[in-house]
Parts: sequence; C-alpha cells; structure tokens
Amino acid sequence: MDRFLSIYLNDQLAMGIAWRELARRSQKANEGTEAGDALTQVAAEIAEDVETFQLIMRRLGIRRNPVKSVLTGLAERIGRLKPNGRLTTYSPLSRFEELEFLIMGIEGKKQLWDTLDRLAGLRSRLPASTSHA
Repeated sequence: MDRFLSIYLNDQLAMGIAWRELARRSQKANEGTEAGDALTQVAAEIAEDVETFQLIMRRLGIRRNPVKSVLTGLAERIGRLKPNGRLTTYSPLSRFEELEFLIMGIEGKKQLWDTLDRLAGLRSRLPASTSHA
C-alpha cells in the first residue's frame, strides 16, 4: 500500500508544483491590478501547500520523484505556447484560463486531503499539526 501511496503523493506534488508556477506566472502578468493582488495571496498559499506536502512526504518516509516534478513543470511551460488570441502579449483569455485552472486546483486540493484521510489514514499516521482536513 505504501508503494501506491508514494506514487499518488508524488503525482499530487508534481501537480502542486505546476499550480504554484501557474499562480506565480499569473500573478506577475496581472501585477498592479485587483486580480494581481488576489493572485499574490493565492500564489503564496499554493507555495505554502507545496512545502507542507513535501514535509508530509518526508514524515511518511516517501522519497520525492524528481522526474515527475520536472516533467510537470515542463508541461506547464509548454501549455503557455497554446494560442490565446495574441501572439506576443498577455491576453484576457490567458487570465480567464489561468484563473479557471487555479480554481480547479483549489477544488482538487480539497478532495486530495479528504482522499488522503479516508484512503491512506493520513490523520492516524501524522500529528494533527500537519493534517489539513
């Protein structure tokens, strides 16, 4: 079971890293706007979640799979190349899509903590201070 938990956690960590990079990029592209101000907070919270997730993995004795993190980071960068209605500048469509992906990530994170608690017994395996759900 720990082997499968390791695979699952590494997949989730890779996705968290991709969401963190997306939030940072979106925040920079919207700097000085109301959206940029909100994205500053979102990016900081996602970065904190990634750090917490890495701590949980260390406490469970699960090694990071650097290949998954690198590949997911590359996929996030490749995703930037898709047409957005403008060739060289930031597009309102980019903002909309980035916000939509970030919302999906936040909703997915809620499900992640529930899944880890129900299927992996996270609360029983870690002190309460590291469990989010």
